[in-house]
Amino acid sequence: MSDSQHAQVSQASKRELPASMVERMTLILDAFDDMSSRLTLEEVACRTHLPRSTVHRILDQMVRLDWIDHASFGYCLGRRAKTMGEGDGGHIRIREAAAPLLHELHMTTGMVAHLSVLDGRDCVYLDKIGGQLAAALPSRVGGRAPAYATAGGKALLAGLEPEQVDALYVGPQLPPRTERTITDLSTLHLELNRIRRRHGLAFETGEATAGMSCVGAAIRSPASPVAAISLCGPTRPGHLERIAPLVANAVRDISRTLYPELSTPRRNRAARAADASWSPQVMERMLATQSDGWM
Repeated sequence: MSDSQHAQVSQASKRELPASMVERMTLILDAFDDMSSRLTLEEVACRTHLPRSTVHRILDQMVRLDWIDHASFGYCLGRRAKTMGEGDGGHIRIREAAAPLLHELHMTTGMVAHLSVLDGRDCVYLDKIGGQLAAALPSRVGGRAPAYATAGGKALLAGLEPEQVDALYVGPQLPPRTERTITDLSTLHLELNRIRRRHGLAFETGEATAGMSCVGAAIRSPASPVAAISLCGPTRPGHLERIAPLVANAVRDISRTLYPELSTPRRNRAARAADASWSPQVMERMLATQSDGWM
């Protein structure tokens, strides 16, 4: 190929690169095959055919604007992109899948069953079933509560990378709801680590509402937590430990309903391990990881 032909090819390649920021952002968003895709910087650059430096600069801006999330594994779609992709962030679909099990949990335990999602620093309640006891709790459908003060919120935070939690809570102090609320970020991280060691089970005693206790766990997609189920009621010693397996089984069933790929043969070993993990002996060992102050 002659020098003039090389120059023509080079010029054509330059013309093919999208000129506008909107076009380049669209290419980057399109690089993610679905809501659970996780890509490295190199993979995004390869899929978009954009220069690596350009992709890095645009990704940084998209992370700041919540279009993209960045954690230790790389990049994934952020809150804004997921909301655009599913209208309400998939909340209607989650409510429909969770409703029968919320009702069953309430009828079985007599406690108030909540369905919540994470929105920034807060959890937002999508559903609440509780009969007469529900009036004793300030939560309401559409209402908000600090995620770090509720069992459902803490279960959702435990599904995030530590640096994502740091980005949510800037500053040394967390505003208290009661005298038992976790009020500093370092203690919150210790609590989230305990929740991860308990396979996602979160507890709180009087942290959101004095005299009330709660156990919760997250409903998960293949990539991340999408919502949480929790059971709340008057504080009674030992009661949360007894009902915790019911919450764990409920979120597992809802997760598989929403994301059938969680039950594929490749995941069967992990699924069987999770099913077996709720024996009384294993539950006792898991609950032993709690600190004296945050049960």
